[in-house]
Amino acid sequence: MPITVQVTEDILSPEARAGVFADLTAAFLKHHNLTGNAFLTPNVIGEVNEIPRDNSFAGGKRADIAIVELKVPSFAFASPEQKQAFIANATNTLVSASKGRLTPNCVWVNVVYAVDGLWGIGGRAYSNDDLLRSVSEAATPT
Repeated sequence: MPITVQVTEDILSPEARAGVFADLTAAFLKHHNLTGNAFLTPNVIGEVNEIPRDNSFAGGKRADIAIVELKVPSFAFASPEQKQAFIANATNTLVSASKGRLTPNCVWVNVVYAVDGLWGIGGRAYSNDDLLRSVSEAATPT
């Protein structure tokens, strides 16, 4: 489940960038009750990219911003509560990591749903059923 974070340069330290990605990964897994899942955890991948200050805008004007985008299968974030909780969590993570340089109004979170059957992991195409089966088979015993 790729996560891409774009943030205006110099808003996050290298340590903060790593922490943001770890926190977003943990939040995604937590909000799906999949913390520690042996199949899904290593497949939450992504990057944090810095946008040059002169190329970072909001409302048509130069601004410090953060954009979080996830690509997920269509069954992810199934409930409004999951969606709200993840978006709030992601926003708070970025605001906190920026040490006051970002406000909640400068953080956007977007989820993109993939077409069934077009997940490629390790050279294999997974359908939604394949993904669900793999996640279920790798469930952490409680």
